[in-house]
Amino acid sequence: MAEMFLEKFRSLVPQYLEDEWQVQDGLSESEIEEALSEVGSPIPLVLHEFYLALGGCEDMMEAYHYFFDPDELEVEDGYLLFLEDEEEKYVWGIRVDQLEVPDPIVYRRQNARAIWKSEEGTFSEYVLDMFSWVFDELSPELTN
Repeated sequence: MAEMFLEKFRSLVPQYLEDEWQVQDGLSESEIEEALSEVGSPIPLVLHEFYLALGGCEDMMEAYHYFFDPDELEVEDGYLLFLEDEEEKYVWGIRVDQLEVPDPIVYRRQNARAIWKSEEGTFSEYVLDMFSWVFDELSPELTN
């Protein structure tokens, strides 16, 4: 399948970390396949390419929120969970009936209420916006 998002995700390393993207910033195809064999669920193309580009880059995988490593992905409430906040109040997921969509809509669950709400954006839109918010808007607050 053609790469649709890989270069965009790789470009986040120089954009936000002021360093060149390196192979070790991502995971290999074999690492992803091995991890997913334990999960037992397919993942969307966009999430696969996210791991190829950034799955080994702790500074991106743990920037404010925590992206699950591929072997930590799980299906719950009909959603594939991929991200949580540091206080574990919220978790983000993709509806399992949308896993074949290359860039599906992201949903957020407030854990205390178990209520899912659409983020009204695709995975790529959500992730790019989140990193922009973390590195462009929060960074000055975090360093002061």
